[in-house]
Amino acid sequence: MAGKSLSRGADPRVLVERPLPQDGRLRVHDSAPSHPARKARLARSVTVNLAESPLSWLHARGHITARHFDAGEALRRDYELSQLAPRTTMQWDAPPTSKIARAAPAVLSPSEAQLAAKRRFDDAMQVLGSGLDDIAWRVLCAGEGLKGAEKEMGWPSRSGKVVLVLALDRLASHYRLPD
Repeated sequence: MAGKSLSRGADPRVLVERPLPQDGRLRVHDSAPSHPARKARLARSVTVNLAESPLSWLHARGHITARHFDAGEALRRDYELSQLAPRTTMQWDAPPTSKIARAAPAVLSPSEAQLAAKRRFDDAMQVLGSGLDDIAWRVLCAGEGLKGAEKEMGWPSRSGKVVLVLALDRLASHYRLPD
């Protein structure tokens, strides 16, 4: 995900949100001058799962349907299986044990599975078209947040979710997911 530097010892999961009158505890502004008339406000802390994808975040909060979520996960799975992302380390797969072919494999070899996934990914991106493939790749495959994707593409705030839902609808139809 987008890397924000955290100070040493700070818990990256605790954030402070805007105050809510019905929830939270009273906190005194740290920046207020030290005098009796300091203003106090209610605040609450939340836990953030840094490993959560933007798609699962949207689904968990009811912004997209289960069908949209499944379509986005199908595209991400094809992207991951096709190994299109750049490697950051060497490949630690076990070497072949024997050069003698014993029998025809019952399933696809790793290379065949990779090629099949690449073909499915390319087909899905072609179905999305040039208007929807960028937001789909950024959010679903690269794990970029909607706010960051909107900023990078020069879109207005909150427009990314609308376009992403259109892309997810098209993907769901492409993957033939039930309504």
